[in-house]
Amino acid sequence: MDLRQQKGMEIAKTKTIKPTKDGWLVKSQSSDNCYKVDEQFVCNCPDAEKRGVTCKHAYAVRYYLQVERDTPEGIQTEKVRITYKQAWKAYTEAQCSEIKLFDKLLKDLVESVEEPEQKIGRPRVPLKEQVFCAIQKVYSQLSSRRARSLFVNAEEKEQIEKAPCYNIVNVVLNRKDITPILYELLTISASPLKDVDIDFAIDSSGFRTSSFNSYATEKYTLGRHHKWLKAHISTGTKTNIVAALEITDEYGADSTQFKPLVKETHAAGFKIGEMSADKAYSSRDNYDSVQEVSGKAYIPFKSNATGKSKGSRLWSKMFHYFQMNQEEFLEHYHKRSNVESTFAAIKKKFGETLKSKNPIAQENELICKFIAYNLTVVIHEMYELGINADFCSQSLQLAHKVGET
Repeated sequence: MDLRQQKGMEIAKTKTIKPTKDGWLVKSQSSDNCYKVDEQFVCNCPDAEKRGVTCKHAYAVRYYLQVERDTPEGIQTEKVRITYKQAWKAYTEAQCSEIKLFDKLLKDLVESVEEPEQKIGRPRVPLKEQVFCAIQKVYSQLSSRRARSLFVNAEEKEQIEKAPCYNIVNVVLNRKDITPILYELLTISASPLKDVDIDFAIDSSGFRTSSFNSYATEKYTLGRHHKWLKAHISTGTKTNIVAALEITDEYGADSTQFKPLVKETHAAGFKIGEMSADKAYSSRDNYDSVQEVSGKAYIPFKSNATGKSKGSRLWSKMFHYFQMNQEEFLEHYHKRSNVESTFAAIKKKFGETLKSKNPIAQENELICKFIAYNLTVVIHEMYELGINADFCSQSLQLAHKVGET
């Protein structure tokens, strides 16, 4: 135990430590001042700021969270559960206003969709209105026919010019040229929070389709199994916004999607401080990809991993850091738990099953789920953080060409 740890233990026993909304206040040993230690155990005292070390105040909070009790059996240590106060007022206001604000934000979001030139034929439903109806239908979880009443309501509110036929959603979701547009809309939907989230987590999860896999069913008399699509996401660990998305089939490898997700998160305007992921993503290339965008990766090492650099000095450095400071390493790594919360929220709210039959439509429907989820996150942060969610003012513009059919 070094000197800072010893002093931290002394402060935990003799000084006042007060929990706050986003950390703890620790009274100084030499004055009446108090220093603030945040949720990541980073203190604002001169020792921590100038030397970049874990100071005695941060150690004091760690010891404070382990309450020692003197019992007849001896001194026992009880782990204190860290809880965070929910902003219930903001949560309630956001939930009560979500449906009304969702349509408004969705209308602003699709304004950036470029309209293809039409040279012949009858006037078509504007592409941005087709996309509006598709995302609104996926958000509602209604069938196409039942969702048409939503289109009528949108027409009455002047969010679209005219309520289209119910089948317009099925037509637009089956268009392959719509896929890049939806990916771009996903990026724009996360942009209001690009100054809020700096730490991210990456993982994947499956979404069941209505199609069946017939592999080896006759030879081995196996039962039918649903096919799945796999969504690989980069999500902010503070607001749980989805900053980047990659979709593969159910057998898509996790590790190979890490670098594209890091690049897309950075290209979307997010400043990456930390990027965490589980052991499935542990590789030299993945560690280096985060460093290339001025971030720091926290990916645990597999049991057979070695510290040999093999061209990556960062790999060797982080391997030894992981071996010598596992507790500190895992404090950063466990931010990864937020990606599980993101997937749980999406599946609970929008379902884990895709209704579309066609593979193209299934991918487009899944992207729409994530766009709808991002809009609900933005609505919540409008009330909790007071952010501005004016998508029309965003600099991102769609540059993809849309076919004439």
